Amino acid sequence: MDDRTLTDLLRRFGLSDKEVDTYLSLLEHGEAKASTVADAAGVSKRYVYSVSESLADRGFVEVNDHVVPTTIRANPPDEVIDRLRSDVDAMRPGLAERYSRVERQAEQFEVIKSRVTVIKRIRSLLSDADSEVTLSITAEQLPEVKEGLVDAVERGVLVLLVVSDAPADLDADDPALSGVANVVRTWSEAMPTLLTVDSAAGVVSPPELLRRSTTDRQAIAFAQEQLAPVIVGSFLGNYWPAATEVAVADPAPLPAEYTDFRHTVLQATLRLRAGDPPRVTVGGRWTDSDEPAEVVGRVVETRQGMVEPTNNEFPVEHSLVVETDDGEVTVGGQGAFVEDVEADLVRIEPDEEEKSDDAGAESR
Repeated sequence: MDDRTLTDLLRRFGLSDKEVDTYLSLLEHGEAKASTVADAAGVSKRYVYSVSESLADRGFVEVNDHVVPTTIRANPPDEVIDRLRSDVDAMRPGLAERYSRVERQAEQFEVIKSRVTVIKRIRSLLSDADSEVTLSITAEQLPEVKEGLVDAVERGVLVLLVVSDAPADLDADDPALSGVANVVRTWSEAMPTLLTVDSAAGVVSPPELLRRSTTDRQAIAFAQEQLAPVIVGSFLGNYWPAATEVAVADPAPLPAEYTDFRHTVLQATLRLRAGDPPRVTVGGRWTDSDEPAEVVGRVVETRQGMVEPTNNEFPVEHSLVVETDDGEVTVGGQGAFVEDVEADLVRIEPDEEEKSDDAGAESR
C-alpha cells in the first residue's frame, strides 16, 4: 500500500493531515523524542506534544512523560487495529438504531393505488394482530379477508367488524359471518374501508377503490401509534353506532388475561348478561396519584359501546366497576382519566366464591 492510500485511510478515522504525518513518522522511528518527530514531520515540537496527546487518547501512541526528555512510542499496529475495530463494533448498535428509526419513519405511510394491494395489506396486518382489530369492509370483499379474521379470533384477538354495503338478508346464520368477529354489525350503505390493528397500524381506503377497477382514488396504509387511536375513535364514534348489530360471539373460556382493555370489558359484559359475573385482578396505576395499583374483586357493572344495549357516555368509554373489599373501584384502559385506575393487564376468571354461595343456597 502506498503512502497516499495509507494517508487517505487514516483520514477516514478522523486524523488530520498533520496528525497523519506525525503518526507515520512515529511508526518509522518506533519511539522517539518530540524534537526528532517534529523534524521528520515538519512541525513544531510544541505541536508534536499536542498531537501526541490526541493520538494517545485514541490508542495510536503512548507518551512516556515519566522520562527526561519525554519520548513518544507508536503502539503496535495490531493493537491499534483491534481498538479501532472495537470502537466500530461499539458504534454499530447505535448507528443501526438510528438508521432503523429513519426507515420506520419513512414506512409510516404508504400510498396505495390498487384494490389488490389494499386487500394484500389488510391480510398482512390481520396476520400480525396480537390484541385488537377494528375493521369495516364491504360484503363483497369480506370473503377475501375472512380467513385472516377467523384466524385472529381463534388467536384470542378482539375483532369488531362492520360489514358495509350489506344486503338486507345478511344475518348471524349466514356462513359468510361464521367465526369472523366477536361482534359483527352491518350497514346497507357503502362506507370507507377502515382497519386498525393493535391501535398501532392500519389501512384507510375510499369505497370507490375497492368497487371499481379504474379510479383515481387512493388508499393509505399507516404504521403510527399516534394516528391509529384516532382512527379507532372515529370507527367507534361515527360508524359503529350507525350500523346494526347482527352477531355476537359467545364469551371466551376463563380464566384469561388481556392487555387489550376493550376485550376485557366485552368479556365481562357478556358474562354479566349471562348472570355469571366474573372476578378480575387488575394491574395498573391510580389515575389521581400515578402510583401503582392492584385491584381484585368482582365485576358488578360495565360501561361500553360494543354490544347492545350500549351504556357508555362517549364513544371510547369502556370501563369496569369492580366491587372490592374496600368498596367499588372504576377501571379504565390506556389513557384512562375519568376512572379510578388505568389498567395495564387484567386477569379475568370465574367468581368461584359466588358460585359456592349459590350452591349452598340451593342445598338449603
